[in-house]
Amino acid sequence: MMSFKLPDLPYKFDALEPNIDAKTMEIHHDKHHAGYTSKLNDAIAGSDKDGKSIEEILKNVDASDSAVRNNGGGFYNHSLFWKVMSPNGGGNPSGALADAIKSDLGGMDKLKEDFNKAAATRFGSGWAWIIVGADGKLHITSTPNQDNPLMSFADKKGTPILGLDVWEHAYYLKYQNKRPDYISAFWNVINWAQVSENFSKAKK
Repeated sequence: MMSFKLPDLPYKFDALEPNIDAKTMEIHHDKHHAGYTSKLNDAIAGSDKDGKSIEEILKNVDASDSAVRNNGGGFYNHSLFWKVMSPNGGGNPSGALADAIKSDLGGMDKLKEDFNKAAATRFGSGWAWIIVGADGKLHITSTPNQDNPLMSFADKKGTPILGLDVWEHAYYLKYQNKRPDYISAFWNVINWAQVSENFSKAKK
């Protein structure tokens, strides 16, 4: 039997400033993500889910199992989120990912337009995603709360390669109600090397 562990941030709390402030990063990782991790472990302890990968758990979670759905989603989503950002981020992707963005999503300008819209128009709390669908192509989607596209009841299913948290706790200290400003700043810190690696794995 195993329990999930809170992953370390791959950089210091202030590493993403001025785009994302240090206090937000500290609270987001040490409080919110830690809370999801602890509650997930409590929810699966002694069940048939104990010992399974988080991906397997989420692909098979029942929509009515709110403890595993919410906390498992919160654990997975944030674990991905930290890794797709970097102090040396920004710019544009290259190689196979860049080719796929051009062929599947209409290029970087169209990707940004559609992703920004998905993130900005997600009512309440949730996430915006770039995923690899069952068709092997890239898609943009969003999910409510801590749901993600791995879940069988997601509107658009697939493997996430990039996600943006649009819960207020992810941006409110710095941006208040200006979610579009936060979304715009996210492009300055995207770790395209990690997203490319995620893309390669999702395609296998």
